[in-house]
Amino acid sequence: MREVHVSQIVEAVKKLCINANYYMTEDIRNVIEKARSEETFEIAENILDKILLNGDIAKDENVPICQDTGMCLVFITLGQEIHIVGGGLEEAINEGVRQGYEEGYLRKSVVNDPIIRINTKDNTPAIINYEIVKGDKFKITVAPKGFGSENMSALKMLKPSDGVEGVKKFILQTVKDAGPNACPPLVIGVGIGGSFDKVTLLAKKALIRSTEERNKDEYYRSLEEELLEKINALGIGPQGFGGKTTALAINIETYPTHIAGLPVAVNINCHATRHAEIEL
Repeated sequence: MREVHVSQIVEAVKKLCINANYYMTEDIRNVIEKARSEETFEIAENILDKILLNGDIAKDENVPICQDTGMCLVFITLGQEIHIVGGGLEEAINEGVRQGYEEGYLRKSVVNDPIIRINTKDNTPAIINYEIVKGDKFKITVAPKGFGSENMSALKMLKPSDGVEGVKKFILQTVKDAGPNACPPLVIGVGIGGSFDKVTLLAKKALIRSTEERNKDEYYRSLEEELLEKINALGIGPQGFGGKTTALAINIETYPTHIAGLPVAVNINCHATRHAEIEL
């Protein structure tokens, strides 16, 4: 059994919080550059240029890509053969977030209660999801999520009779309703199946899949491509000023569901779609 000390976890989470907020991922840069090469609307071209420039400045000057440095989402893939030593796993993750947001001069955006709303002043607690797997793998993914885009996300419990057309209609309507409010061009995570709680997790996890990686299932890969084309035909465009680039990618994740249900969740993210990961 392999041991991992909590000090390693604290340090890893701290660095991931900073890196995710400072540095645009390669896949995001690639799809933005591709979109820029295909744009024909001058305003849209100009905005995409500024998005790329903003990413360069953030990298060169070690500053956040966006002023909303998000609520910290953490995905843990934990092998059964891993033994955490020196303290508690959850406490270590939150300590890493606390240190990362302090040392990285990242905005603290978390309040202690949804109604009372007193700022916790260190961006904790994080939202942590665990996946237990065989072996001794230990992967940490940090995905800061701003709420300009999070607030535009939606969940709907469709009926099986609504079918795939109902799914498409709901996704397109969610993007239309979001309009410019989620800082397009967007990356859109979609969950289909499972239950009320599972489907939202699917949609969230879809956002940390590379924008250059399509669904492995041919049916859903085709659906991703079809929906991306229809979303970009809406004409919302970068920052809502029009153009061909309303979304950079749509990633769909699925799970078996009940005979009486067809849950669908749409988790919208802005063009930055920040995330960083490490294996310990």
